[in-house]
Amino acid sequence: MGLWRRLAGKLWRSVVGKLWATIMLLVAVVLLIVGVFLLQYVDIWVEGNTHQVKVLFVLTAIIGFLLSTFFAFFLSKKIQQPLLQLKDAAVSISQGNYSTRVDIRSSDEIGELAQTFNHMTEQLDKLIHDLNHEKNHLASILRSMGDSVITFDADGKVILTNPSGHLLINQWSGVEKAWQEDMFESSSSYSAVPMPLRELFQTVMVEGRDATDKVHVLSSVWSAVMAPLQSKGVTRGAVAVIRNVTEEHKLEKLRRDFVANISHEIRTPLSMLQGYSEALLDDIVVSEEDRKELVQVIYDESLRMGRLVNDFLDIARMEAGHVDMNFQKVDLSHVLKRVHRKFQVYAKEREVKLLSKLPEEPLLVKEADEDRLEQVLTNLLDNALRHTPSGKSITIAGQHENVNGSEYVQLSVRDEGQGIPSEDVPYIFERFYKADKARKRGSSSGTGLGLAIVKNLIDLHHGRIVVESSAGTGTLFTILIPVEAHQ
Repeated sequence: MGLWRRLAGKLWRSVVGKLWATIMLLVAVVLLIVGVFLLQYVDIWVEGNTHQVKVLFVLTAIIGFLLSTFFAFFLSKKIQQPLLQLKDAAVSISQGNYSTRVDIRSSDEIGELAQTFNHMTEQLDKLIHDLNHEKNHLASILRSMGDSVITFDADGKVILTNPSGHLLINQWSGVEKAWQEDMFESSSSYSAVPMPLRELFQTVMVEGRDATDKVHVLSSVWSAVMAPLQSKGVTRGAVAVIRNVTEEHKLEKLRRDFVANISHEIRTPLSMLQGYSEALLDDIVVSEEDRKELVQVIYDESLRMGRLVNDFLDIARMEAGHVDMNFQKVDLSHVLKRVHRKFQVYAKEREVKLLSKLPEEPLLVKEADEDRLEQVLTNLLDNALRHTPSGKSITIAGQHENVNGSEYVQLSVRDEGQGIPSEDVPYIFERFYKADKARKRGSSSGTGLGLAIVKNLIDLHHGRIVVESSAGTGTLFTILIPVEAHQ
């Protein structure tokens, strides 16, 4: 009984069942009307056996029902089959197969419906293809961007990032616990937003406008630009573009420091030149001895300005990559001996012992600029002599060294001078940096560019230079020059 009920329900829910029921009802109504109006006159009009007439009428009704049923099912099949095809095609499209088409060729309304359906699926397939193309294009752009792109929803949860943004979130999540946050920030509802961006995100969500800020995380500086994502006037999230501007920040600071330093370095000798020149012009100096002293000061300051300008031009050319290097096979022991002889007289005048320790075998390197390396040693020895008091010694040495399987020539300059404070050691190769903060005029005053030039020249030789020093213990500069020719 339940099976028949299910079949009847299924038949009633189908187009065939409804159409057959409608036709049967129509036939039944017609036959009922005919029977009501005609059967009562059969006895009057027909003489004889009226029973046969009634039986014939019943048979005619049954045959009519059967023919109507056949016609109903035939017509329903013609209508239902294309509808079923359209239904299957719609199901296939809903599953993502946008290339599905309906093969119905007829000139009636169902044929027009099939053509419209095929046109719709064709347009939908083209639209989805264009959307996927744009999506892939956007994803490629995001992947290739060096900047970090992070998209947040209204609750601050990350919904989209590029690879750089994903790495940045992982890095910043590691400093989340170490970040110092106040009570307001700790109770913020945007706890899913990385702490460095939380305040900026809150500003964008509240004000609904673009915001820009520089974020300092540990030793790095990041430029963050955040814009709201709005839909019908409602802010539904924000997208942040974050760039590492640490190098730009350092360069800007270096530029400001350079302008300040170069202005100070040049202003001091210029002021002295101007003041002493005015004293000579106004005949303020009476004795010849005082006049000679002023002239000597003017001459010394002019030399100092010349050294400053030359050093600045040298380091500018080196950092711009415009310095000419004459690489050839060099025996560095000859360079050390030549520098030692050059400073021997000056060291005796200062009552400083200048010692040399060289191996018996030559210190050959296959690619080096002899003049530039002599300039390096000259700068180091000049610094050492200016900061080493009388009675102390300076030692220059050279030897072969093997570092991680590579052959190097090690050059060293050790003095017994006042040394460099430990807090200044990491910065002594920067331009205009002076461990002696007093910018006084005298034999111990330099331009602050010598060690920067030394560092650049060693880098051009693909070598390394390190310094070991502390206040009161002297200083040791160690240089490693590769023996083999660099690529």
